[in-house]
Amino acid sequence: MKLLRYGPLGQEKPGVLDAEGCIRDLSAHSADLKGEAVSLAALDALRRVNIETLPIVSGKPRIGSCLADAP
Repeated sequence: MKLLRYGPLGQEKPGVLDAEGCIRDLSAHSADLKGEAVSLAALDALRRVNIETLPIVSGKPRIGSCLADAP
């Protein structure tokens, strides 16, 4: 599972890269990839999400840093 954040600077959304290289929208399962959202328990819960059921992000959005508010 390759987590990422996509979208305009300062407005990034959480996503995941699927096996075909498409970005899938993860925002229904996580508000952003920071703090408790990247705890071991939260990441374990994300592993159980069926990636194929997530919406595909259209176009070629900007890929941001993988974690929000990283020092």
